[in-house]
Amino acid sequence: MRIIAGAWKGRRITAPPGETVRPTGDRVREAWMSMVHPVLPDARVLDLCAGSGALGLEALSRGAATCDFVEQSLKVLRVIEGNLTALGGHAGAQVHRDEAVRFVQGLSAGAYDVAFADPPYASGIAEQLAQQWLKVPFASIFAVEHAATVTMPAIGETRRYGTTALTFFRLPS
Repeated sequence: MRIIAGAWKGRRITAPPGETVRPTGDRVREAWMSMVHPVLPDARVLDLCAGSGALGLEALSRGAATCDFVEQSLKVLRVIEGNLTALGGHAGAQVHRDEAVRFVQGLSAGAYDVAFADPPYASGIAEQLAQQWLKVPFASIFAVEHAATVTMPAIGETRRYGTTALTFFRLPS
């Protein structure tokens, strides 16, 4: 896997081994970034169910000021740390070992400019995170990846890419 654009463009990152993590493909990752790129410079970013950290690393590469990576698996968390080290680190990067829904339940409205979530499709976490964002909009833009067969709240804008879908929730400007 490679970083698509920005300061780390073309740099390789590692995905966690095994089948428990499903890295976001380049096409879908580029779609996410094209939707949020205008707000990434100096943004506060949250990468939930971070896996390899590809989404947060892509945001940092494109000028985000900070990124909090949230991952519950210690083994997977070590991959994120290794990817950060391989890229030379970033002063604004923090890695948190926590469950995504629990993490966002402790956030206040507007805690982040952009939040990404790429939970396991069959877990129901995508829907739980969307419901939590509707209660307390912890980011101005919240984008979640999920199976294309899952229906998210109608307030979001959903785009489908084969069996994958991205739903974007935005606060009114």
